[in-house]
Amino acid sequence: MMSFIFVLISMIPLCFYSSFWFNQLVWFLVSFFFIFNFVFSNMFSMISGELGIDLLSYCLILLSFWICSLMIIASEKIYFYRNWSKVFLLVILFLMLSLYLTFSSLNLFVFYIFFEVSLIPTLILIVGWGYQPERLQAGLYLIFYTLLASLPMMISLFFCYSHFCSMHYFFLWEGINSLMIYLLINFVFFVKIPMFFVHLWLPKAHVEAPVSGSMILAGIMLKLGGYGMMRLMVMFTLLGVKINLFFISLSLVGGFYVSLVCLRQSDMKSLIAYSSVSHMGLVLSGIMTLNFWGLGGSLAMMIAHGLCSSGLFCLANISYERLMSRSLYINKGLINLMPSLSLFWFLLVSSNMAAPPSLNLLGEIILINSIVSFSSLNMFFLMLISFFGAVYSLFLYSYSQHGFYYSGYYSFFSCSIREYLLLMLHWLPLNLLVLSSDFMVLWV
Repeated sequence: MMSFIFVLISMIPLCFYSSFWFNQLVWFLVSFFFIFNFVFSNMFSMISGELGIDLLSYCLILLSFWICSLMIIASEKIYFYRNWSKVFLLVILFLMLSLYLTFSSLNLFVFYIFFEVSLIPTLILIVGWGYQPERLQAGLYLIFYTLLASLPMMISLFFCYSHFCSMHYFFLWEGINSLMIYLLINFVFFVKIPMFFVHLWLPKAHVEAPVSGSMILAGIMLKLGGYGMMRLMVMFTLLGVKINLFFISLSLVGGFYVSLVCLRQSDMKSLIAYSSVSHMGLVLSGIMTLNFWGLGGSLAMMIAHGLCSSGLFCLANISYERLMSRSLYINKGLINLMPSLSLFWFLLVSSNMAAPPSLNLLGEIILINSIVSFSSLNMFFLMLISFFGAVYSLFLYSYSQHGFYYSGYYSFFSCSIREYLLLMLHWLPLNLLVLSSDFMVLWV
């Protein structure tokens, strides 16, 4: 485990003394080498220092490497306009380092520290390379929502230490029956996932962030909340059976409301951001059921959402770079201008609405089984979320691709090979991973 940390640290000089695209190649090579460390079980392996990985950690670290390498491909404009491109590469490197340590730490306090550290590079990405003046407000939303919820968690971690006499995951077992500790520990994960009612920072951050910021937010940062709950829910199994139904109900009703909000969006990025809240509501509900299918399906859905949502943000950015607007009133009739890109719109939007053979479909089927088995009353809102998920996905596709294109266009340029490669590297893993989906449930 430590060897990859040394590899990441040794990449720091590359940010300053090598070309932008050479860095990109190194990121892909590191991702490729990490694949050879595949972990087949829920047992921690490659333990060194306070670090080690099981299948859950491995999947999310590999996803982090993949998204970080694709962030560099998507950010050609930063290199082209010489907009502090070397600092940008350094920020991505520090972000990956903090995510790697977060997902691979075996100690709860080390996890907490790097969970918070990963906020800082994300904030720098949003404030440093965002497009609008409101990015400062979006950065404040991101920081204060998370910090306000995470400080009580730090206090409750000390309680856990006094209760279990350790902070290692091995020694955390069902034994805490305090509702207050349950809320203090899990509230930061509710904000991070995000749960309905504490989700308002997410659309703001997505809309103001550059494409790289949106990709890492949708692809990885939301998964930190799910990962933390998967690790720590084992402490609250007795209490969770009694009160988890409240949070499941809130997430499902919230997912339905947010789906309706998606139908009224004119901003493409905002629509994709709100759809993330709806999908992660299903993930939160699956984790809260505390059963085998719920936890396995949540991992499948998190990986699928990370790839699909990141790809959709790339598509929205490709349109934005040409038309200088994210509004659906201006981004119309694009199939007349870029028919090849419309194929990728169709492929990623169909994956977003859980069409076969995408991993989203597998995750949704498993989660629906899990949530309905917890309580059959959840079936009604699950039906509504699935239906409206298809509705807002079709709304996004049909409004942006069909109809007459905007008469105010005065110049236009077609897509490059780089952009097609970027989209293909999102779509291929998303639809090929379903062939080896049995690994998704092996970590439980």
